[in-house]
Amino acid sequence: MNQLTDLGIAAIRDGVRLGKFSAVEVADAFVVKVAQAKPLNAFLVETPEHALAAARAADTARAAGETLKPLAGVPIGMKDLFCTKDVATTAASHMLEGFTPPYESTVSQNLWDAGAGMLGKLNMDQFAMGSSNETSAFGNVISPWRRADGSNAPLAPGGSSGGSSSAVAARLCPGATGTDTGGSIRQPAAFTGISGIKPTYGRCSRWGTIAFASSLDQAGPMARDVRDCAIMLEAMAGFDAKDATSLQLDVPQWERGLSGSMAGKRVGIPKEYRVDGMPEEIEALWQAGIDWLKDAGAEIVEVSLPHTKYALPAYYIIAPAEASSNLARYDGVRYGLRDLPDGAGLQDMYAATRADGFGPEVKRRIMIGTYVLSAGFYDAYYTQAQKVRTLIARDFDNAWASCDLLLTPTAPSAAFALGEKSADPLAMYLNDVFTVPSSLAGLPAMSVPGGLDKAGLPLGLQIIGKARDEQGVLNAGLAIEERAGFTARPQAWW
Repeated sequence: MNQLTDLGIAAIRDGVRLGKFSAVEVADAFVVKVAQAKPLNAFLVETPEHALAAARAADTARAAGETLKPLAGVPIGMKDLFCTKDVATTAASHMLEGFTPPYESTVSQNLWDAGAGMLGKLNMDQFAMGSSNETSAFGNVISPWRRADGSNAPLAPGGSSGGSSSAVAARLCPGATGTDTGGSIRQPAAFTGISGIKPTYGRCSRWGTIAFASSLDQAGPMARDVRDCAIMLEAMAGFDAKDATSLQLDVPQWERGLSGSMAGKRVGIPKEYRVDGMPEEIEALWQAGIDWLKDAGAEIVEVSLPHTKYALPAYYIIAPAEASSNLARYDGVRYGLRDLPDGAGLQDMYAATRADGFGPEVKRRIMIGTYVLSAGFYDAYYTQAQKVRTLIARDFDNAWASCDLLLTPTAPSAAFALGEKSADPLAMYLNDVFTVPSSLAGLPAMSVPGGLDKAGLPLGLQIIGKARDEQGVLNAGLAIEERAGFTARPQAWW
């Protein structure tokens, strides 16, 4: 049974179709493993009944000779940012503690329609605000990895999709949903040695996904390898009339289009991404990635993205501004937490509810966002940040004149210890230095594992593509995956 949990999405799907094992056997194996991994704190809610019901449906369909659905027999984890009908959805915040949606998000419904089952809701940074999964109101998620030097310091799984990355890396589920606002799929994927793709903004519906920054948030898959990400993304994506930003495009057959050949492709290396103080190991990995893509047939060219240095400042104006607006709805009136002190009036209830319901990082970003949107500072900060965003997007457009894809590191370091950066918000925000620019431009970008650092921890490489060219990004990721030969996995200690 335990060996079934070592299988990825494609292997489970194909094994169920061929009758090598039943979907119920797979679901049972993962349900047991989830229950045994509580020290990781990756799951906020376990839903074995959902996973087993989907598995039984798959086995019944196969026995009847019916054509199986694309994800029949595949149990997955669902980030707690996606509303799931009749299953608690909290965005890892006390503000929504006890909230049970009466409806299903479009992304989760698409996955259930494709035959997937849900093992549970995954822990995350509160309202998706964080880079280390230390802001959850329900405790830190812990990475399944440990440093090879013998130190037993618990490590960050990345954020905000840290529950997803930890669960996939620990073989608690073969795949999981994530969301990426400024790097929250790619950075945790890099920290835990898995793959994750943020598709083009609008590929996956945002309807029923709890909002952080509406012009940036995008759902995507996190899985063991590139093929599994392609399979899962096909099921997640699609036009949704309920989301005004949804792209009205057919979903490509990304799995069928996978190819590790980069013949005829030009890959750009942005010179501005060579930041001061970059660890030698990151530099070495980047060069290895360049060599792998050359070996796959790509031509390597240097490109310039001159406004890259302004991406983080612009992001940390725009994202908090949108968060301030989106989180204004949590006031204790309609749903979620209500804190009503004795003798309190309406304003007192608002203040008490928001003070008790939101964590320190969420409050920090709300205050920043409210400040930059205020009458005296809107033009000085928010308007200027939006202009910079336009310039960053233009930089990418100019780069596409000389290349088809970009290759960069995913994160400036391997995973750090929990607590190591939590006292310094600026140091924490710098984790997004390589991922934020493509988010501001709405471009597809993917992280794939490339190797280990000297402490035995995973390091990731990022591929950025043109808008709507997920196939190109996936193919470049596959080319790296085939040549990197990354097979390292965390050793169970939990």
